[in-house]
Amino acid sequence: MNTMLMNRQQLVRRIRAAFPSVAQLILAFDDCRIGVQTNSPELAYNLREYFSDFLSEDTTVDMLLTAHEAPPPELPHIFMSKEPDPGKSKIKEEFVDLADGRLVRKRLTGMVFAFGGDDSLAVGPCLANTNQVINFINNRFISWKLRQGCLLGHAAGVVLHGRGLALAGFSGMGKSTLALHLMSRGTDFISNDRVMIREDGPGLFMYGVAKLPRINPGTALNNPDLIEVIAPQERERFRNLSPEELWSLEHKYDVFLDHCFGLGRFALAAPMEGLVILNWQRGQATTVVREVDIRQRRDLLPAFMKSTGLFFLPEDGEEIDHSEEAYLNRLEKTRVFEVSGGVDFDRACDACLGILSEASDH
Repeated sequence: MNTMLMNRQQLVRRIRAAFPSVAQLILAFDDCRIGVQTNSPELAYNLREYFSDFLSEDTTVDMLLTAHEAPPPELPHIFMSKEPDPGKSKIKEEFVDLADGRLVRKRLTGMVFAFGGDDSLAVGPCLANTNQVINFINNRFISWKLRQGCLLGHAAGVVLHGRGLALAGFSGMGKSTLALHLMSRGTDFISNDRVMIREDGPGLFMYGVAKLPRINPGTALNNPDLIEVIAPQERERFRNLSPEELWSLEHKYDVFLDHCFGLGRFALAAPMEGLVILNWQRGQATTVVREVDIRQRRDLLPAFMKSTGLFFLPEDGEEIDHSEEAYLNRLEKTRVFEVSGGVDFDRACDACLGILSEASDH
């Protein structure tokens, strides 16, 4: 395949012609419909299973995304390395900006993603890296919402009786675990790791991402609703580990919410009544939950702020403010709580349900 001097659109056309699509699904995320086409029936099946809560019969789409099972493409473009995030050392991605879009390549897998405007493409060993295709689809929805004026937050989210709560935390604090504990106590799920927030009159509205939570064995063992995530033959091995060993395990399981909690528990959007920031430590004594003024506690802001990363590309002339001041101005429109002291998910659940109950009383 001669790809010399190709811009994004030319490259996309060439790949689509070489690996034509044979299967399609339509995904509806709030007001955004993404048409996904692929040359792999198996990939299409896997994506339908993963996004089962968001399948649509409406053939009108806002974006087209094609995913092509193929060898990693050899491209003549000169890619630049993306610097690792703070605290990381390994370079995982590289990119090149073209006149009509951007290409991103994953160093480890060779997967290439091309995007610009409302047309996107993924090519490479998609079946072996379905999670990267899923993330790419979700990133298209994130970009859609950012262009509508949302800010991106690093948080999980739940909703109860139409009232939403965002759950943030510094690395390893357990925001996804807290969200799943809250689901066991009656809330529905909005998001696992990303929320987009916009102004909604005097308050805020938040949108989630259709990404299933990933949990470690300790989370599953301590929640009866999640125990089936672990194969029976593995449970005893994990039960013999100490709490510290379970806490530090890197092993992760996808939680299919409908299997664990029943159908219709993925909401994706809700008015945002508050932000809870986990800032606790194992081994401490009492868990303390207190409301804070985020302008007086700017040290908590990094737990929620999230870089848009390589997969958001502003359109020509587009200016989007992702500054600290923009986040402060936005969060002043909702209540912010810090959870400090010791790690106690039951106590944190009580506090979160109390916040949602207060909101429903007003």
